[in-house]
Amino acid sequence: MNRFFVGFAIAVLICLPARAQDWAKERLDKSPRHKEFVKVKQGAREIDSFIVFPEVKEKAPAVLVIHEIFGLSDWVRGVADQLAEAGYIAIAPDLLSGMGPKGGGTSEFSGGRDGVMKAVSSLPPKQVTADLNAVADYVAKLPACNGKLVVGGFCWGGRQTFRFATNNSSIKAAFVFYGDGPDQEEDIARIACPVYGFYGGNDARVDATIPATTDAMKAAGKFYEPVTYDGAGHGFMRAGETPDDSNPANKKAREDAWKRWKTLLAQ
Repeated sequence: MNRFFVGFAIAVLICLPARAQDWAKERLDKSPRHKEFVKVKQGAREIDSFIVFPEVKEKAPAVLVIHEIFGLSDWVRGVADQLAEAGYIAIAPDLLSGMGPKGGGTSEFSGGRDGVMKAVSSLPPKQVTADLNAVADYVAKLPACNGKLVVGGFCWGGRQTFRFATNNSSIKAAFVFYGDGPDQEEDIARIACPVYGFYGGNDARVDATIPATTDAMKAAGKFYEPVTYDGAGHGFMRAGETPDDSNPANKKAREDAWKRWKTLLAQ
């Protein structure tokens, strides 16, 4: 069975709950940058997408942000805002758009994180690809965008980032945060951009996949640069800014990963 859409149980035990994020919402509410929700058409579907614009003079590159298994949370929207702060148009689609109990998205799942996780893990792969392609096309054609697009995602979104790189040849780079890579040669052969990995040192489940991914990417002549952050757990980008996180390695890993990400984006 394709591992892109299985194996969530262990990840869920490691990831912290993502729905109650008052601290993330408070920071987002204080942002001076223009942010809004837009509806992106994809066939008969409409994907609700959160977009933030940088305060810059020239046209900017865009970053497509793929959310965790917890759906489009305040933290993910905060990541988009921080990318805009760094000078990039950032768009984060709610891939649960239209899948909620009343036809809405992530916010409609009132049963807590379990309902969201089940819905995200059940998303049809072809639908995910089509939604991401539609959002990528939308943001790249905005008047404020210079046409350059990269993609980055976390946990489930990290896995989807790697997968999206196998299905869209127009993206300039893929930034995979603690997500495993494809295991089929024909999928890897379609990757047309460099892939950068960000992994927690205390995340054996995902880290165990890195050697095989490294070998497969090398054999296919593809660029893959994984970096592991000592002591950090799965989900360290979020945990590292959670006020009550008990692992100081997560905070350091987040700071180092952000620095690396911004450096790579600038290139």
